[in-house]
Amino acid sequence: MGTDYVHGYTPAETRRLSDQAGTLADLLHGGTTYAPGSRVLEAGCGVGAQTVQLVTRSPGIDLVSIDISEASLAQAKARVADHAPHATVDWRHADLHDLSGEKFDHVFVCFVLEHLPDPAAALTRLRGLLEPGGTITVIEGDHESAFFHPRSAQAQAVIDCLVDLQAAAGGDSLIGRRLQPLLEQAGYDDVQVGPRTVYADQNLPQLVDGFTRKTFIAMVESVRDRAIAAGLRTEAEWAAGIRDLEKSAAPGGTFHYTFFKGVGRT
Repeated sequence: MGTDYVHGYTPAETRRLSDQAGTLADLLHGGTTYAPGSRVLEAGCGVGAQTVQLVTRSPGIDLVSIDISEASLAQAKARVADHAPHATVDWRHADLHDLSGEKFDHVFVCFVLEHLPDPAAALTRLRGLLEPGGTITVIEGDHESAFFHPRSAQAQAVIDCLVDLQAAAGGDSLIGRRLQPLLEQAGYDDVQVGPRTVYADQNLPQLVDGFTRKTFIAMVESVRDRAIAAGLRTEAEWAAGIRDLEKSAAPGGTFHYTFFKGVGRT
């Protein structure tokens, strides 16, 4: 399940992931709880931003959290120790293919498929790890669902850089719209996918700060150096695009984005 993580493994990205998880906790995790004693696999735990939500919303689960980055795992362990000190997590530096012979009641995958060159194969592999009647929950975004006021071609251009760079790295930042067919093709039953929409304006300051600024604009900013090095934008064009995008977080600005959450069964 190797990947070129387009946003980079930086302190700024760690902060962004934490801000995102905290701001969107109810939106993304609403409706997802697991019974105590359930064996749950978190495939691609990253820095543990979503792990904290899993162990606090479903206390008593037997959670296995894996990631291919040892540095991210170390941060995840520290994060859970700080925010959920009584939780027990089986942390593993591992790829999906390292889990042969193991079975789980549930699998949770959040913001992982978008970075994979073959998400269908990953979903098929995960299905093989589920007990009969087990569930998979997948959450992904779709960067073309981002629209904002004031409109700006320069702001849209820097967003497009992120989309293009992720595609060049073998990923798909528009994958949210594909969750239903991907889950169906991987052989899951009873597939249900629905939108989870974020809308922010000056009357929702917590979302303006937590999502528009600290999640979305920060995510776009994470690929600045790559975009300039690839010749997609000049330094001046990039700065102008970010300035315009930041207007959506100013008084009178608005911002909209849609995540997609899918659940399937074996």
